[in-house]
Amino acid sequence: MLILTKTAEVFSKPSKRKLYEVLRHFNFHPRKLFLHKLVLGIETSCDDTAAAVVDETGNVLGEAIHSQTEVHLKTGGIIPPVAQQLHRENIQRIVQEALSASNISPSDLSAIATTVKPGLALSLGVGLSFSLKLVDQFRKPFIPIHHMEAHALTIRLTNKVEFPFLVLLISGGHCLLALVRGVSDFLLLGKSLDIAPGDMLDKVARRLSLIKHPECSAMSGGKAIEHLAKQGNKLHFDFRPPMQRAKNCDFSFSGLQHIVDKTIMQKEKEEGIEKGQILSSAADIAAAVQHTIACHIAKRTHRAILFCKQRDLLCQSNAVLVVSGGVASNLYIREALEIVTDATRCTLLCPPPRLCTDNGIMIAWNGVERLRAGLGILHNTEGIRYEPKCPLGVDISKEVGEAAIKVPRLKMKI
Repeated sequence: MLILTKTAEVFSKPSKRKLYEVLRHFNFHPRKLFLHKLVLGIETSCDDTAAAVVDETGNVLGEAIHSQTEVHLKTGGIIPPVAQQLHRENIQRIVQEALSASNISPSDLSAIATTVKPGLALSLGVGLSFSLKLVDQFRKPFIPIHHMEAHALTIRLTNKVEFPFLVLLISGGHCLLALVRGVSDFLLLGKSLDIAPGDMLDKVARRLSLIKHPECSAMSGGKAIEHLAKQGNKLHFDFRPPMQRAKNCDFSFSGLQHIVDKTIMQKEKEEGIEKGQILSSAADIAAAVQHTIACHIAKRTHRAILFCKQRDLLCQSNAVLVVSGGVASNLYIREALEIVTDATRCTLLCPPPRLCTDNGIMIAWNGVERLRAGLGILHNTEGIRYEPKCPLGVDISKEVGEAAIKVPRLKMKI
């Protein structure tokens, strides 16, 4: 790797000439003074290779990202070894681009922050290995980042949000509700017991063969469902929201997916078409699936708000619900959540769509937050490991279930 081989040479045999050559290669300005703390964030938890430099005031000085979406669309899903190889091929270039765009020399950085949990093991390993070499060569503090913590705190980069606030994180790999009481202080209220909503949307899109649909061929599964659903009638299929009788804030999507798969199979028989062909009712199925998922997410979130207010964990008059993660960009689901926040007198906030999906900016910003709070800053990285599975905060979901809060019925007129 260009960065690592050159910088290793610099630090093994210190030389002003060699240092200048390295900095010149990245178009850095060594004499420029930076008054703010600067953090380089590196993200490789799943299928996006991303990096960014952010200062303590929230200015994004440089960013770069390489998406693997097109590759994984062709293979019908993320294959971990393929994702790992693509990260390996692109991480050096992406970090270099982010640093070059920011005009920041690695020597000007206050710290390097990197996602180490949770995520795909093979992907996390690439980012951590690369980062630790940079940390060692440039003698910088290292800040290990929890991917979901980063998603939760992103809103504080774009909005003035004070603690505590409620966060709903919905993506292709995660689904959870948590009370955010501080930078690293979370109370977990509920989580998915099986798959995540983004994963289900992707699987339904694959089962409907939407990649063959002329309007959806270049879209991810979730985007394809959202696009096609606009043309469909959500009432043509009656998919019941999961866990109707469970008075907690947990989620479940695998049972619903099984029912949808059976429905698709039945419709294929009725229409006399083979698996892999586009159903005439594809848009109606997409609309019904999206509506059912939205209602399920909305009801669990409604209960979480009521629980937090009942226990005085959230402000009664000015409570904030933050929705982040890739599925947060789905406007239909956002509208369902707006109905809930209107009914509970809460403010709904979402980061911009580009910050809802995985990115280096949220990792760098999480690093800034931890740097300012003096939390989790490592000057010795010996023994640091990535963690493919890792909970977020203190799990009080059992207590939420025991409260058995009944949720008033809301009309989901979307």
